[in-house]
Amino acid sequence: MVRWRLTAVGVNLLLGVPGVVPAWLVWYVLANGPFADAGWTVREPTENDGMMLWLIVVVPVVAVFGIIRWLVNEPLGRRAALDARLYWPACVLLSLVPTGALVVGSYV
Repeated sequence: MVRWRLTAVGVNLLLGVPGVVPAWLVWYVLANGPFADAGWTVREPTENDGMMLWLIVVVPVVAVFGIIRWLVNEPLGRRAALDARLYWPACVLLSLVPTGALVVGSYV
């Protein structure tokens, strides 16, 4: 059982590496759309194509990544024998570790 939990940790950290792409795409859409409208961020000055084009790109990428994560983690979650209320949030946080490392690294 412990082996499956460690496997789940490693798999979700590895899934976080390509997960940087959907995280960046979601941030880009939010930063240039609703966050810029609210005054929290500054809109990218060269972004003049509109947000529909970005949504056409972002939605499939995020959906494919989410489906892959679910297909990988569903059997791992059963084998790890953890409660789903603990397992799935841990999976999301572990998948965000590479993105967080890149964000911190960009400021250092």
